[in-house]
Amino acid sequence: MPASDHGAFLPPPAETEDVRRMYDEDLAGDGFVMNLTRVWAHAPGLQERTTALLAGAAATAGLTHRQRGVLVAACAAARGDSYCSLAWGSRLAAEAGDDVAVAVLEGRDEDLDPADRALARWARQVARDPNGTTREDVEALRAAGFDDARVLALTVYVAARVAFSAVNGALGAAPDGAYRTLAPEPVRRAVSYGRPISAG
Repeated sequence: MPASDHGAFLPPPAETEDVRRMYDEDLAGDGFVMNLTRVWAHAPGLQERTTALLAGAAATAGLTHRQRGVLVAACAAARGDSYCSLAWGSRLAAEAGDDVAVAVLEGRDEDLDPADRALARWARQVARDPNGTTREDVEALRAAGFDDARVLALTVYVAARVAFSAVNGALGAAPDGAYRTLAPEPVRRAVSYGRPISAG
């Protein structure tokens, strides 16, 4: 598959057992091989360790699937990352409804419940200006039910998502063509930034 077919600046790697395993995992979970997987498949060990860090941080923070969706969608939108916005905006829509997903992507906090609002605001702040956070921001997380260990862990989760997003964006991984149908129309409309959905 030429590089232009999946929008990345790196061509797909030679197929090894580890690469095949990564592709098979995508096929089993999503029904297609993600464009970003073809990028990370150049170093499967790095992808595994990044995934393990994210999973460990999410587990330590006790994040529900909805909370992960709020954090990632808010973080991705703040960074102008269309790929993660479409992927996690769609997951959040399936979990909490299109209205919540679009509100998070568009930064309309007044439409969110207090817990979602605190998470979305924190994710945006960490993504945009981590040195601009305040004690009041952390207190909002505590008020939403997160103790100090969970605040640390969810911050690690967001920071790791920032790094993951930066790698995908820098190396040109475009949102998969499947999101033309997988992403709800309101989510697609809300994601008017970043790299366009690939043709492949």
